[in-house]
Amino acid sequence: MKKMEKKKKKIWILGITIVLVCLLIVSVFTNRKTGKVESFAKDILMLVQKGVMIPFTTLKSEKIATQSESEIIQKNKNSSLEKEIQELKEALELNRTLTEYTPINATIMSRNKSYWFNTLTIDKGKSSGISEDMAVITKNGLIGKISKVSKHSSEVKLITSDDINFKVSIAIKTNEVDNYAILNGYDKETGLVKASGIDKTTTVNKDDVVLTSGLGKLFPGGIYIGTIEKVESDKYNLSKTVYIKTAQNFNDIHYVTVLKVKE
Repeated sequence: MKKMEKKKKKIWILGITIVLVCLLIVSVFTNRKTGKVESFAKDILMLVQKGVMIPFTTLKSEKIATQSESEIIQKNKNSSLEKEIQELKEALELNRTLTEYTPINATIMSRNKSYWFNTLTIDKGKSSGISEDMAVITKNGLIGKISKVSKHSSEVKLITSDDINFKVSIAIKTNEVDNYAILNGYDKETGLVKASGIDKTTTVNKDDVVLTSGLGKLFPGGIYIGTIEKVESDKYNLSKTVYIKTAQNFNDIHYVTVLKVKE
């Protein structure tokens, strides 16, 4: 009898786990709003992930590693840890410069390798005051916006996303004049963010600073994005496309700050 009961419990646990994983997979491959059941599943998986990953966050040296190899491994671990600590300090320092917004610091919990430049998941959600469309930044500038929220986690859509519906209004600072454009693309080969909608008669130059414009009220104005790396005219010479070099390495993000408007 006891064996049967244990077997039933294992079957129930396996069934629930499969359902939760399926719900999470569905949410990753769709852009719809998150339902209550799905949000609950994501929160449970987030909490499980935090608990399960703790024992595996440090590197294990191979048994046959020499003393020299062990020292190299330890040095790399210390270097990585120091880098994350510095990044966290800079994120906390960033809070002091934000006056109109309540900064909510968060840690990156996961990224889908197949959609690496599209989205990432952070460990803060509705319980921390986060809601959809809030701007997400690092010390290097704008990286995206909140696209989905559950109780204890949120999904961030990055400005490097290939989602053609995700557009950001920007201001290009040229000789103290603001020239407006739309951020809407990413060139994976060059690592540059694209912006279009610039009239052919508008003068923009390499190294001009690019900021959020504040138009449309989706993002606060004045958030740094990057500098213009190159300018191209379309084949009909009717408009210009600019390619922007960001200060943020999108392959290397550990901590972010979500901007919540002060009430």
